[in-house]
Amino acid sequence: MGKLLIIADLEGEKIAVPRGLEIADKLGLDTDVIAIVYAPLGKVAKDAAGRDAIKKRLLDERENAVQSQVDKHYSSGQRVKVHVYWEKDFVARVNKLCGRHEYQMVVKTGHRTESFAHASSDWLLLRECPAPLLILAENKWRRTAPVMAAVDLGTNVSQKKKLNMRVLTEAKALAEGMGEELEIICAVEVPVLLHELDLVDPISYVKQAKQDMAGHISELSQRLGIPEKAFHVKRGPVEKVIASRAAAKRAQIVVMGTVGRKGVKARLIGNTAEKVLEHLKTDVLALKP
Repeated sequence: MGKLLIIADLEGEKIAVPRGLEIADKLGLDTDVIAIVYAPLGKVAKDAAGRDAIKKRLLDERENAVQSQVDKHYSSGQRVKVHVYWEKDFVARVNKLCGRHEYQMVVKTGHRTESFAHASSDWLLLRECPAPLLILAENKWRRTAPVMAAVDLGTNVSQKKKLNMRVLTEAKALAEGMGEELEIICAVEVPVLLHELDLVDPISYVKQAKQDMAGHISELSQRLGIPEKAFHVKRGPVEKVIASRAAAKRAQIVVMGTVGRKGVKARLIGNTAEKVLEHLKTDVLALKP
């Protein structure tokens, strides 16, 4: 049986535990719930014994609070373990745990108001976490339904093709496990510069792109057992097409790939998954190649 890792919320509506347990129950996964505690104690207590006592009290209080939340939301028969860590850098802790255990996904409440350029925890986990990362929406659409996969069907890059397959495979399994329909969206973005210089006709460009994808869609349909009618190709910027389609269908989870750039290049260029997160009001499962 696989495992799922939930990062318990420290504040706010605390949606990670109930949503994570719901998904784990539907997919038949064991669950580890981790809670992070940290506070600088140097000025609070001068001696080590005093600091240790405060630290223990904070850890115990946090464990009791998270365990109470688990007890409230878990289903009968679910196997759930709560772990509390004294940790300043919780992203490093999560990455370490994922390196030790083969989690099928990590569940975390997203903070969409944070700027990814300022290296938020979401930003760091999208790039560094070795496991699939499910970022939950705090302000979610009501009455959500299908699972949606966002792919680049026009790519000729082998790494992106492999990522497409992984996204489709994971999304199909997730939809089946949760008893929901699967929707697949692909954006065709007309190059802005070519359009502005009248070097391409947008309508003809998109029409040709759709024709080029038709054979690939048919092949994927047969190979993965996904109906061709589940595939949808729309014109526009990737992040806006995905967000628009997800909103129209009230998708409960959007599954997509993320390239996981690092360093200055990542800060300047950003990432499609991050741009989508800024537009969506639903959960996003980000997968790496």
